Amino acid sequence: MTVVPSSTTRHDPSRLAAAARSILSCPASVHLVVDGAPDVLEGPEAEGTGMQDCGGEPTFSTALGSDLAVVAAAGRRALLTVHSGLGRPGSEDREATLSIAGRLVVRGRETCECCGDPRDVVALEPDLVALGRRGAGAEQQLRVDVASFRAGEHQLNRGYLQRSVEHANSHHQEELRRAVSTTTGTRMGDVVGVALADLRADRVELQWVGPEGADRTVLHFPRAARTTAELGDMLRRELHHGMC
Repeated sequence: MTVVPSSTTRHDPSRLAAAARSILSCPASVHLVVDGAPDVLEGPEAEGTGMQDCGGEPTFSTALGSDLAVVAAAGRRALLTVHSGLGRPGSEDREATLSIAGRLVVRGRETCECCGDPRDVVALEPDLVALGRRGAGAEQQLRVDVASFRAGEHQLNRGYLQRSVEHANSHHQEELRRAVSTTTGTRMGDVVGVALADLRADRVELQWVGPEGADRTVLHFPRAARTTAELGDMLRRELHHGMC
């Protein structure tokens, strides 16, 4: 399923919003331009500034006193451009872009899980959202209804599911191997590699290589998850409590 706008998507506000939220949840690159301060994501103090989708708000964790924190405290307007990280590199999905304009705000503070340092949480409150295509010349961008873009129904969007799979496969290989070992009765040392695939709200496919070669199974959840928190709970219940 491509997120590059089609004739069908153009006339369906909900599908257009779902496509936009998928890109926000799965960016290949992010560029933020702020009135009077165009380079707030550049330089040493911006190191470690990550972005995530929080209910349709692009949200950043930034060092106290950073340029981003200062302009957010002043309520400056900004334009965020997100290049799609959906699908495989070189696919049509990677041509899609998302533009979000709005005002920056400071949502509060949090503690860095790595170093324990306090950090400011900065959000961009969208008042204009548009989908486009990279390298499309003068092609007009498609406006996305902001209320639909922020709707809770888009929590478990395609981009979020893709990034969840990528995170699990990259950072939880031992937990996945243990899950296969426990589920199949295979000695853990014989489980060479494991990968999640095709994660959905109601199931996930588990692929691995064991003594008999490549194998796979589909794990069905007790019910379809409705939120990201529910999906995380079901994955931990079906696979391993250490999954995050």
